[in-house]
Amino acid sequence: MKANDLKPGLVVNLDGLLYICTKTEHVKPGKGGAFVQAKLKSVKHGNVTEKRFRSSDTVESTNLDRRDIEFLYAEGPNGVFMDSESYEQFTIQADILGDTLLLTKPNETIKGLFYEGNPLSVELPLSVEHEIAETEPGIKNATATNVMKEAVTETGLKIRVPPFINAGEKVKINTDTREYLGRVSE
Repeated sequence: MKANDLKPGLVVNLDGLLYICTKTEHVKPGKGGAFVQAKLKSVKHGNVTEKRFRSSDTVESTNLDRRDIEFLYAEGPNGVFMDSESYEQFTIQADILGDTLLLTKPNETIKGLFYEGNPLSVELPLSVEHEIAETEPGIKNATATNVMKEAVTETGLKIRVPPFINAGEKVKINTDTREYLGRVSE
């Protein structure tokens, strides 16, 4: 496919390695030809790289199978998951998961990316809801300010929350930045 057709979410094969396109920008400089600036995330290693393609370049796209998988439990640093359709259980290694397990609770359904039947990666939703397990006591009548305090969620994820958040409250967390987004009203 042409580099101009590159869009976020597509998987490309560059030099034998698979990358997920996370962002593209079409640039038309005043001097020289137009090009596509793409942010690519390595499926195997998780690192992000930026690559510049000329408009005339071709890239090899690859289809990944996206399926719903359910997180069952952690087995050491690895995670045991179940395919929601076939009920087949499988383990995804810690080097693929990274710190995904800190954002995933047992029995939660997320997207799994498979290539030729092998799990390659997982996709988290844009935000998750977690309960605060421990933090310093909240300040009465505190309003939202730029002052934040340390907190630990039920899964062990360390985040920074406003001073009015107490242990036992549910909060929404951005899965990309690991930042507090707000309280969850029940």
